[in-house]
Amino acid sequence: MHDLKLLRDDADRFDRGLARRGLAPVAAEILALDAARRAAQTELQDLQSRRNEGSRRIGQARSKGESAEALMAELASAKDRMGELELEDRRLADDLERRLAALPNIPADDVPDGLDEVSNVEIRRWGVPPDLPFAPKQHFELGEQLGLMDFERAVKLAGARFVVLKGALARLERALGAFMLDIHTREFGYTEISPPLLVADRTMFGTGQLPKFAEEQFRTTDGRWLIPTAEVSLTNLAADEILDEAALPQRLTAFTPCFRAEAGAAGRDTRGMIRQHQFSKVELVSIAHPDHSEAEHERMTSAAETILQRLGLPYRVMLLSAGDMGFSARKTYDLEVWLPGQATYREISSCSNCGEFQARRMKARFRPKEGKNTRFVHTLNGSGLAVGRTLVAVLENYQRGNGTVAVPPALQPYLGGLEVIGA
Repeated sequence: MHDLKLLRDDADRFDRGLARRGLAPVAAEILALDAARRAAQTELQDLQSRRNEGSRRIGQARSKGESAEALMAELASAKDRMGELELEDRRLADDLERRLAALPNIPADDVPDGLDEVSNVEIRRWGVPPDLPFAPKQHFELGEQLGLMDFERAVKLAGARFVVLKGALARLERALGAFMLDIHTREFGYTEISPPLLVADRTMFGTGQLPKFAEEQFRTTDGRWLIPTAEVSLTNLAADEILDEAALPQRLTAFTPCFRAEAGAAGRDTRGMIRQHQFSKVELVSIAHPDHSEAEHERMTSAAETILQRLGLPYRVMLLSAGDMGFSARKTYDLEVWLPGQATYREISSCSNCGEFQARRMKARFRPKEGKNTRFVHTLNGSGLAVGRTLVAVLENYQRGNGTVAVPPALQPYLGGLEVIGA
């Protein structure tokens, strides 16, 4: 959600920010609605003052035995007009909220211009892609040949874009989640949370999934939503609260299933585990002081990078362009892991600073040590990491020519010392 005061103060800057995302200017239209609402409120206040004064005068007239019919008729007319203005005020307020709720966050100044991934900027790389002495297979080829990844039975159970993992791969998925949680909680101070997977409308609204992206979500028959990411549950823990400044930052993590009705571009990644309706992810969320959110963004990204480094998976860090960022983000780093089977880097984590955008929608504030007024917190979220895609990356980077897969040393303790995954 956007601050109307900032929009009034610098409408051109607001429109320039939207233009960087490829959107048409809307400031003039919103400010016209705002002006109409404020005019209605001003007239309503004037009429209330007139009613108060009229009531006083009626009392005086009656105490003197004088007629008050004209004054009473005037007050009745004012009452009718006030009812109209109250309805008008609510209508304009709803219209303003609806229009503002549909607008994405304004990109930070250091975000590169551009409308898609072509304009993303590479920040750094880590690791060297393995030089395999054989033609590398894609993860689904490896998984099916091992007999541990079953897409056909998943289709029978649920339809396309699902998978059944068996044996060592099911254990590997669980091990990856536990490994990530251990790193984030023990080394980076995140608090592990086990949150609801079903949430209410207001919760999805708070982090920006509603109303704009309702078609991309799964909804239950009783009106709840399956979370597309634990960001939704974790971030909304601060909704409608006023935190003490000393309690910031709050760092939260969770390992959950995630559900998305929209699984990416049509015809892309139709095979395998890259884009699915159900997948597992370890999520990172920070509720931060506005003055420290940029440093917290770098710290969160470093925490996600640490997972890839401990697993020995080559990756690069990309700063997303204005048009390629998510709806709620003002700045985003994507981590892209190397996949030998595709001979390219693919996204495995997005770490975003949302500023106060989500906090305004959630009404999440903090009380500064000095001063009386509360302020909105800043919210940040990141994948630390997408577990399914990490499993994909492990399979492809640690594959052997005979079809087996070596287990990264960091994961072997989580798999009872298992060193190789075979058929």
